[in-house]
Amino acid sequence: MRGIFVWPAALLVIVLSAACGKSNRIIVGSKTDTEQIVLGEIVAQHLDRRLGAIVERRLNLGNTAILYQSILSGDVSIYPEYTGVIQAEILKEQPASDPQIILERTRSQMPLVAQLELMDPLGFDNPPVIVVHASDAPGIQTLGEAAGKDTRWKLGVDFEFQQIAGGLSALSKYRLPMAVAPRSMNQKELFDKLTAGDVTMIATRATDGHLTSPEWKVLADDRKVFTTYQACLLVRQDKLAQTPQLRAALAELSGKFSVETMRKLNAQVEVEHRPVAAVASEFLAQAGLR
Repeated sequence: MRGIFVWPAALLVIVLSAACGKSNRIIVGSKTDTEQIVLGEIVAQHLDRRLGAIVERRLNLGNTAILYQSILSGDVSIYPEYTGVIQAEILKEQPASDPQIILERTRSQMPLVAQLELMDPLGFDNPPVIVVHASDAPGIQTLGEAAGKDTRWKLGVDFEFQQIAGGLSALSKYRLPMAVAPRSMNQKELFDKLTAGDVTMIATRATDGHLTSPEWKVLADDRKVFTTYQACLLVRQDKLAQTPQLRAALAELSGKFSVETMRKLNAQVEVEHRPVAAVASEFLAQAGLR
């Protein structure tokens, strides 16, 4: 008969402690774009102060598919997400036109399909926006007006705008007169190409840091063709149950942001090249969360 292996008591305590320690960790994740990394760092720093040393960071992980699989597997506990993305890419539904309907739908479905909870919105909506150089569009304030002018536009778009359901296909409803087919490029090239005149119109996000400058004009989506993207925090339900103070801590961040605030935070990182950690720390102090 083989002998029965008995764990030494001290070693067993160490192993069990390590396992418990890992299960108690709150892991904050984010996608790869600047806004997601900034939001992730803000959440992590806030939880550092509220919860202590159980908080870890896994920022800049990848796209929506990667983050969603990470939170399902438990490799991530929390990450920032947008209601329109959840409905279109996770629930595989056609996004509604009403922001409140999208919010209610996503909040009701995520516990059922994935045992995840969507916290109250952070306070800003980040839909696609169409931007022109202010000097190129005197008297034009809306996309409808741009479509009615004799000007033939040269549009620059990134890969995401081409792929998402509420992107290029939604913009096509305006029937903007185009000089050439939309030009595809990296997101970081958009404003450089617009400045150089290689394109005369670009698609970006409402919170893009470059939009803090009066040099650029956002053309209003007067026909409401773009989907709403309210920013929220997606959280594992088991972590909320395991750490009772987590819900209250995350709730403190709800409503603390606006489009203008997020533009400034993004600009500090992308345009001014400030460290993300410093930008996050200053935001929390200004929001009264320090």
